[in-house]
Amino acid sequence: MKMTLSKQYNNVFFAGVLMTIVAACMPWIARGGEIHPERMTCEYRENPLGIDDPAPRFSWLLSSAKRNQKQSAYEIIVSDNKSDIERRRGNVWTSGKIESNQNVHVVFQGKPLQSFTRYFWRVRVYDGAGKPSKWSEPNWFETAAFHAADWTGQWIGDGRAPFAADEDFYGDDPAPLFRKTFDTRKTVAEARLYISGLGYYEAYLNGDKVGDHVLDPGWTAYDKQVLYVVHDITPLMRKGQNTAGIMLGNGWYNPLPLRFWGALNWRNALATDRPKVVAMVRVTYTDGSSEVIGTDETWQTTPGPTVKNNIYLGEHYDARLADEDWCSALGSKLAWKPAAKAVAPKGVMTAQQQPPIRVTNVLKPVGVKEVRPGVFVFDMGQNFAGVAGIRVKGPAGTVVRMRYGEDAYADGSVNLMTAVAGQIKASNGGPGAPAIAWQEDSYTLKGQGVETWAPRFTFHGFRYVEVSGWPGIPTVDDIEGLRMNADLQRNGQFSSSNTLFNRVDELIQWTFLSNVFSVVSDCPAREKLAYGGDILCAAETFMFNYHMPNFYVKTVVDHANDQRPLGGITETAPFVGIADDGPGDGSGPLGYQAGYSYLVKKLYDFYGDRRIVEQHYDRLRKQAEFLSSRTTDLLFATDLGDHESLTPKNKPLTASIFYYFHVKNLAEFAGILANQADESRYSKLAAEILEAIKKAHFDSRNGQYGTGSQSDQLFGIWSGLLAGEQPDLLTMERLLYTFEEKDWHLSTGIFGTKMLFDVFRAIDRNDVAYRVANQRSFPGWGHMVEGGATTLWETWQYSENTYSHNHPMFGSIGEWFYRSLLGINEAAPGFKRIEIKPQPTGDLSHAQGEFQSVYGTIGSAWKISDTGFDLKVDIPVNTQAEIWIPLSYGNKITETGKLLHEVNQVTSFRSEDNYAVVEVGSGKYHFQTTK
Repeated sequence: MKMTLSKQYNNVFFAGVLMTIVAACMPWIARGGEIHPERMTCEYRENPLGIDDPAPRFSWLLSSAKRNQKQSAYEIIVSDNKSDIERRRGNVWTSGKIESNQNVHVVFQGKPLQSFTRYFWRVRVYDGAGKPSKWSEPNWFETAAFHAADWTGQWIGDGRAPFAADEDFYGDDPAPLFRKTFDTRKTVAEARLYISGLGYYEAYLNGDKVGDHVLDPGWTAYDKQVLYVVHDITPLMRKGQNTAGIMLGNGWYNPLPLRFWGALNWRNALATDRPKVVAMVRVTYTDGSSEVIGTDETWQTTPGPTVKNNIYLGEHYDARLADEDWCSALGSKLAWKPAAKAVAPKGVMTAQQQPPIRVTNVLKPVGVKEVRPGVFVFDMGQNFAGVAGIRVKGPAGTVVRMRYGEDAYADGSVNLMTAVAGQIKASNGGPGAPAIAWQEDSYTLKGQGVETWAPRFTFHGFRYVEVSGWPGIPTVDDIEGLRMNADLQRNGQFSSSNTLFNRVDELIQWTFLSNVFSVVSDCPAREKLAYGGDILCAAETFMFNYHMPNFYVKTVVDHANDQRPLGGITETAPFVGIADDGPGDGSGPLGYQAGYSYLVKKLYDFYGDRRIVEQHYDRLRKQAEFLSSRTTDLLFATDLGDHESLTPKNKPLTASIFYYFHVKNLAEFAGILANQADESRYSKLAAEILEAIKKAHFDSRNGQYGTGSQSDQLFGIWSGLLAGEQPDLLTMERLLYTFEEKDWHLSTGIFGTKMLFDVFRAIDRNDVAYRVANQRSFPGWGHMVEGGATTLWETWQYSENTYSHNHPMFGSIGEWFYRSLLGINEAAPGFKRIEIKPQPTGDLSHAQGEFQSVYGTIGSAWKISDTGFDLKVDIPVNTQAEIWIPLSYGNKITETGKLLHEVNQVTSFRSEDNYAVVEVGSGKYHFQTTK
């Protein structure tokens, strides 16, 4: 049936009237605001299990289909039950509408949180026009133990006394097993395991391993802090009889008395003891009742089949001693005895927040070669950190041995020497130590079908695995490499038209992931230590590539835990006794002490974390006061200098500049905390130190710092840039000459190399940085690549016998990829304001990448063509950006095809240093320049 035009019109009219009435009577169906909350986090984690901060902070990202969007207000509700939160009721905290653009680090301000409780939370936000979004989906966080009294379990061990003689540590010392059988006669609603096993543990329930973590808990100064881990074990629980099992490894709590470099014994500096564990299983039933099963003397213990384990020398396992039913209800044939009550470590129990270590990749060998009768070498094709896993079948008692190295000799045999612990190569490791402290694991077969095994309580740095004792001939299908590392979230992506840079970026990823085993280590094989200087050089590259806040907060706390009595910071944290060229009291050299304040600063710069500054300010001030007490003329003379520099080190210059750096940072921290008196005091002191440095080490007649080497010039200019000073013409000319005379190769060490990129970016000479970075010959990253490196070397020169092939400290070039090539820089803490300033140079034709900030994804992609320059950027909601568009390729600028004055979202425009500089809000933008 046809409808007349008038009827159509009338129907549309009445439909419109009806919709108007409905909208007026039911405002809740109206369209929401232009921005929406997503990716909600509590203390940087989504739905975290085990928070022990009584005032956790909430953050959320914001999304919008429109440009130039900001948050004008927010509301948060928190409830202790899901029913209320789904009805949008907050019985623990209802913030009300808070007029604020803050969507990062919003501090909980509700009723006091209770231990062992899951809380649910939601947020809604208001856009710039005041329109609210829909409420977010419910998220949750679960608290752990707020008080020591919340712990029901006791520390227990196997009752064995510590060894008296050093040589006794090297014999068999089976890793202890513990078990407890308990009944749950009611239906389980949920169950949690809270556990700390020192040095390492693996937990089991009813025969299944709990979780997928390895090498838990993280390494700390155990006399100051002990980390525990929370596991959801609900799926593993049974109604009726349950059997819990725990296996302990030595880790850093019971290390061998190896004499590193023939002298230093970690046991003299670390808090050590026999392996021990504290744990509690908390069970809640569907009827609301609960019970706790804690470790105590009713648990049983017996020696396990891991007969030896050490973080450096490796692990040895005898499968003939294993009983697969040891932690199941099927029973066990092992001889058990009551566990012994153990003395608790002195450290404060703290819930572990940094990302857990997991197996994150499985590598298959690219080849195998029999180098001697019965000796086979497997090439994994890649240097990395972890262990080798095997599948083997043979007679009982057969011992398969594996030795690990980073390189191979010309005949195919494994070069073990760059991975030897502490340069112990000539029987210099102390009583009982092996003559050469290489990495070795062994497996003794049980003789029952195909057996699979991988070490639990050690990790190695290697590419090649030498296998001996194999029953028959092994194939590439019989072994695999298990890469292990803290399971960091990838935070950045970079690529460019330069294939060398892309390859170097790959080396950075493998190197960095090889060195995150609860500490940022220098190498994963021969030292495994967290040196402050290495941290300083690599921190920003780490932060551009990975989500580092909780990992680096742990690192900062490690430094604070081991602060020396007078205030100095140790060379490594946790402290193992190394104190090279420091100012006394066991503190480290100035450049390595700087890692502490530098990391606090970068946590503030990258994540806007003001709390970390508050928490560490007093310790940082104590450190600065200690340093000040060690000088009478505002200068220092001792330091390690520009470590691994190819020219003589000017230690008085570098030490004094690092002293200036400490004080300058402290003045900035005082300003952040609105401590005006300290800000004024330390700003004045910093200026005096800088003036003293110039007077002692700078010749204004020729612009030369110190000896005029690359390192000296870079250190001097870098310190001036911190004070807002640009180098004068003579100083610039001297700097450029130091590179020109070496045919644009560097000679800097780890600090000078980082400063190189900072300086050339700041003085707009990225062409020089590019020429240096792009070298294929010695020294440089290209030389490493041409030499077959798959991870970054410790030294510019290839080392066959001494230096590690897997060191992150020269990874500072990765920061340059983001800051200079992509041009992504923070203009306010947390990248709340962003500067996008790509510096195209050399023969680069394009570069693209992104960085996931706490406010959202920042993207930068550019390319050069015959017609001009093309730049695409992505700016997160609730931030602003200043975009620097190079004018070298054309001065006619359009954005998505429109001239700039036609684009409403471009709020300002200026010309500066051959760039067009535009101010924009959030959104995706596409700028093009043509001639």
